[in-house]
Amino acid sequence: MNSSNTQMTNKGLAAAKLILFSAIGFLFFFIPITLNGKSTIPLDHIVSWLRSDFSYGIQIYALIVIIAGGIYPFWKGTWHTSTTNKVLSVFKVLGVMTALMAFFSVGPAFLFEKDMLPFLFSKLVVPVGLIVPLGAIFLAFLISYGLLELAGILLQPIMKPIFKTPGKSAIDAVASFVGSYSVGLLITNKVYKSGQYSAKEAAIIATGFSTVSATFMVIVAKTLGLMEVWNLFFWSTLLITFIVTAITVRLPPLRSMDNDKTVADVDEIEGSRIQHALKEGLSVASQAEPLSKSIIQNTKDGMLMAMSILPSIMSVGLLGLLLAKYTPIFDWVGYLFYPFAWVLHLPDPMLVAKASATGLAEMFLPALIAAKSVFVTKFVIGVISISSILFFSASIPCILSTQIPISIRQILVIWYIRTLLTMAIATPVAFWVASA
Repeated sequence: MNSSNTQMTNKGLAAAKLILFSAIGFLFFFIPITLNGKSTIPLDHIVSWLRSDFSYGIQIYALIVIIAGGIYPFWKGTWHTSTTNKVLSVFKVLGVMTALMAFFSVGPAFLFEKDMLPFLFSKLVVPVGLIVPLGAIFLAFLISYGLLELAGILLQPIMKPIFKTPGKSAIDAVASFVGSYSVGLLITNKVYKSGQYSAKEAAIIATGFSTVSATFMVIVAKTLGLMEVWNLFFWSTLLITFIVTAITVRLPPLRSMDNDKTVADVDEIEGSRIQHALKEGLSVASQAEPLSKSIIQNTKDGMLMAMSILPSIMSVGLLGLLLAKYTPIFDWVGYLFYPFAWVLHLPDPMLVAKASATGLAEMFLPALIAAKSVFVTKFVIGVISISSILFFSASIPCILSTQIPISIRQILVIWYIRTLLTMAIATPVAFWVASA
């Protein structure tokens, strides 16, 4: 009897954690509330409050994070492990230098035009430096207590026919979208090395699901002034990203990649799928670490990610802005997109084309270029910056550092296809949202 009571109590606690903690995570990321006349998600309210009430202190904090991020690869000894790491480490050092210039207002005058260093540091680096670790705290509620696994099992039946990947890849997909591309790639590489994914499946997951996290999507939405339609932006971006992936897997180069693997798929589930999903979710919730430990670990991961991304934004972001403003490089690349933007009747098709092209360098650059445009353009560019997935300041080096056999040429082709498809699908959605 005591054993039975204990089991019932444990199930009750697991159910409470699954429901309550997942609901808290969902609230902070997806439920807008109105404070002081501003309607947005709670995470955004917290960031806005910190920036307004502790402005100078937050700038000092961001500078410290950037300096730590520049030092970290050399302290850990990872800077020389590959050519990619060497290049990224150099850019992080350059990021420290540009951050110091921005903070102390020292350097050439053209770098201090309002759309250069001041914009990068104050409008992008500072909020990113806050949102990533703060978002990581609330992601602990969203992904650590069974919701991820529950969603993964429910999504299993659609993965193989739609995305050509095993059912278990649903967990990778959800982990990438609500966690981060680095988490998703870590999972994907591990499963690929164990023989459970083929090269084709691993490449599909790495280039099709490993997008930036929900916290980074908030940054894009804030930069583009889309927080008023945050839920529409988030869910339409998620849906469009996965539709684009479903199409891309049926096109070269992904279609023709090696699909052999050593471990066969076992995706069949006996009985009710919903019951099995709930059982798995409750099992994870019952075995999950204490909330305090999970928050500490997530905060640590968030800080490490902020240390990695902030110096890159300051260096790669500045380089991209300079190239965009003072050279025709992105205009040239943009001509690959201009005919499609024109045919779709997008406002200022050349701006759309140029912004889309800059996404290859850094996912934030399209948002920076389109920040002062009209709503439809901002919405389309916002979706493109997320759905195109592949950019040289972070995700591409991460993919190249895995064991997945995919080349830079293949990655560039996939990026171009994803960007075109996203533009085509997001445009009618943007016009519909604008007219709603």
